[in-house]
Amino acid sequence: MTKQRIDSRAIGLEVGNEIAKWLTGAENLHYGLWDELEVNAGNLGRAQSAYTDKLFGYLPEGQLSILDIGGGAGETARKLLALGHQVQIVVPSAYLADRCRANAPGATVHLSTFEEFETQETFDLCLFSESFQYIPMDTALLKALGMTKPGGHVLIADCFRSDGMVVADDIRPAGGGHNFTAFQAYVETLPVERVAFEEITTSVAPSIDLEQSFFHVFGNAIGRIDDELSTKRPKTRGGLMMLLRTFMGKRKMHRLNERLRASHRTSENFIRDNHYVITKLKKSA
Repeated sequence: MTKQRIDSRAIGLEVGNEIAKWLTGAENLHYGLWDELEVNAGNLGRAQSAYTDKLFGYLPEGQLSILDIGGGAGETARKLLALGHQVQIVVPSAYLADRCRANAPGATVHLSTFEEFETQETFDLCLFSESFQYIPMDTALLKALGMTKPGGHVLIADCFRSDGMVVADDIRPAGGGHNFTAFQAYVETLPVERVAFEEITTSVAPSIDLEQSFFHVFGNAIGRIDDELSTKRPKTRGGLMMLLRTFMGKRKMHRLNERLRASHRTSENFIRDNHYVITKLKKSA
């Protein structure tokens, strides 16, 4: 019998979405904008709304046909529909596709990776809101431009790796994505005009502190339980650890422990290692 791999990314998306909904009442999976807000869980919803307001400030004028690539749980699409735009969503997760249909019933939802997505339609705007980093850079840009009308736009809001990103001892730093310098150079080779650009790294960085403090709460609780089992139920503890190692493997166990206990995922390190930018590209007519 073949052992099936646990899809930790899919599980993470579902759990993250449910936690976000519980905390804020909305199913946003993106960073918040913290310029005017104290960094705490009570302000997460407001910070995420501020981020969306910032993003929408870069929309072209008029009513648009929009392809929302990697559209999360459909919260952004719902707000775009309320503004009178026509929206189609491409999302690779069946769970998130269902959430998109529930949250943005006026949108057309395509269950597909962007790499495999095909359509004969073209759009006024192709939108990547924290989805660009998950798609090979050349595929994302060339395919999006192929689906954009002449004179239309591609809008990207995402995190990019700095040239000096620090990676050591299999510790995954916060943020990531494509290399920022390589991205800028590649854009220069395309038939586009960069009509807008803004770096908001310091404004979104506190989201990392909030996220890590949340993981630390669980890490401390699990550590306390582990201490009790080690002292009073060592055989039970040994059996549980064997099961976890069997189904997760050492690498994923290490990364889970890192997320629950590590102290290197901070806003300061995020700012050092990343560029979070909003880039608006206009396709040549």
